[in-house]
Amino acid sequence: MMSAALLTGTPLAGRVAVVSGASSGMGAVTAQRLAELGATVVVLARRKERLDGVVKNIEAAGGTALALAVDVTDRAAVQAAADQVAELFGKADLVFNNAGVQLISGIEELKVDDWQRQIDLNIGGLMNVIAAFVPHLTESAAAGRPADLINTSSIAATRILTKFSVYSGTKAYISHLTRLLRVELGPKMVRVATIEPGMVDTELPDHVTDPDASKLMADLIHDIDVLQSDDIAETIAFMAAVPRHVNLTEITILPTAQAIWRFFRRGGGEQPSALHHHASISREGPT
Repeated sequence: MMSAALLTGTPLAGRVAVVSGASSGMGAVTAQRLAELGATVVVLARRKERLDGVVKNIEAAGGTALALAVDVTDRAAVQAAADQVAELFGKADLVFNNAGVQLISGIEELKVDDWQRQIDLNIGGLMNVIAAFVPHLTESAAAGRPADLINTSSIAATRILTKFSVYSGTKAYISHLTRLLRVELGPKMVRVATIEPGMVDTELPDHVTDPDASKLMADLIHDIDVLQSDDIAETIAFMAAVPRHVNLTEITILPTAQAIWRFFRRGGGEQPSALHHHASISREGPT
């Protein structure tokens, strides 16, 4: 497979990057790529041992990184992490707001705990990171430096997908929130953006409990050349490396061969499958 790396040199030298949901998948790979391109990187997630592995890889390649074990649903803990970043490295000027979880079920199954978990992490956790780091970004921008807030949404934000009601709702919130934040932060020279990936080859098929969705995702990964975490990482890096006056605001990333809809058989009829979404379950990883 052709390498996703397109950028060369150290275009992110001097940047202080914070990546949430960084213990595996897109978050971990993006943190490593940002460090390769010159940024000092702080990785946030719950799984400290996984974070330490990410930092070890970054340092082995000559980069600088720090692991902070943080549950982003804990507002005080996220604020404490932001304060620690400022004390050690100065204000963050690149925030990849990536932590999230995907739990699929039909609405009539009434899996209310799963609903709440997605709301707490995908919305509440995202907002906690924004609250803690927007002051960093506005201060960095006021000092004339690039400043980026990049939120992870999903293609599910804009597709009507069977059994994805709550997850898709949380991602639609993220996509529209990002548009609204640009109205306030753009004039302050803070770039605000969202990425909406389609199928990414991560750990999702191993953790989705709905049998229809699990099979569909595994089959898709088998059948087509889906996205890799490296593809997402290079996209994030490019968004942060363009000139300060350029804001790539809303990037939808799909595998070339991923069709708009597929169908699965159930009860003798065909139902639309839920295949247009970001396929990384819990970018903080399972506990």
